[in-house]
Amino acid sequence: MSAGYDQISDEEILQLLQSGDAFDRGFSLLMAKYQERLYWHVRRMVIEHEDANDVIQNCLVKVFRSIGRFEQKSQLYTWLYRIATNEAITFLKKKKRRSSHGLDDPESQVVNKLEADPWFDGDRAEMLLQKALAELPDKQKQVFLLRYYEEMPYQQMSEVLDTSVGALKASYHHAVKKVEQVLLSSMDSTE
Repeated sequence: MSAGYDQISDEEILQLLQSGDAFDRGFSLLMAKYQERLYWHVRRMVIEHEDANDVIQNCLVKVFRSIGRFEQKSQLYTWLYRIATNEAITFLKKKKRRSSHGLDDPESQVVNKLEADPWFDGDRAEMLLQKALAELPDKQKQVFLLRYYEEMPYQQMSEVLDTSVGALKASYHHAVKKVEQVLLSSMDSTE
């Protein structure tokens, strides 16, 4: 996030967006404040840099077209994350349907993609974590990403994913246990 943009409140951004004369400035401020955070959220879901860029572009187009209908029933941040999450899920479903090589298991696909990705700068621990995340069911993966990386409170996550807080806590608990198992088994196999 660019310096200073975090000081601008969502209310100020929304006021600019509702003013015909200042809409472009408001949208620029919205992008400056949230685009990078949304990118990393999406990137963790779709893994590849180019895919994340495509999803973010679709997300921003959707936000641009629908910001006038934002009812402010949730925080702007929550609304943006919900759109980004839904766009990433849609992208992954389309990609899965187009994929003709169901021969590789998800974890080897993720490792191969990350090893070949010039934008990935993670170490072995990050590679193992991504491998573990690839094995999670979609819902558990989403919950884990929002809680672990974004440190999003369960109530806000509930609004983003349209799921009860109790179900989210259970999903996160199961995801953490599965990730721990994969990490421990990976560590055991390297000894």
